[in-house]
Amino acid sequence: MSKSTKEIILKLSKKRQAKIKKRSNNLIALELTLRALRTKMNLTQEQLAEILGITQDGISRLENRKDMKISTLMNYVNSVGGNLRLVVDFPDSESILINNFD
Repeated sequence: MSKSTKEIILKLSKKRQAKIKKRSNNLIALELTLRALRTKMNLTQEQLAEILGITQDGISRLENRKDMKISTLMNYVNSVGGNLRLVVDFPDSESILINNFD
């Protein structure tokens, strides 16, 4: 008998559920951000696909992915004229910029 993802999550600790919810929200924000980046730069999916050398459908899939490699995200951001920076924040500590993924 298979269980739904929701049923499985509900059996986890409240702390783990909160962590999953936070990660889910971050991934949803990422999707919206990629689309917003492209539209902010007045690029259509077709135009960005030509820049990246992939199909329009490929752009759509990128914008709707739940997870992706940093290099893929970097290529996308660079293609719309941006520069990707990865910052790690720890409680009670300074932020750390990770810049060795070129």
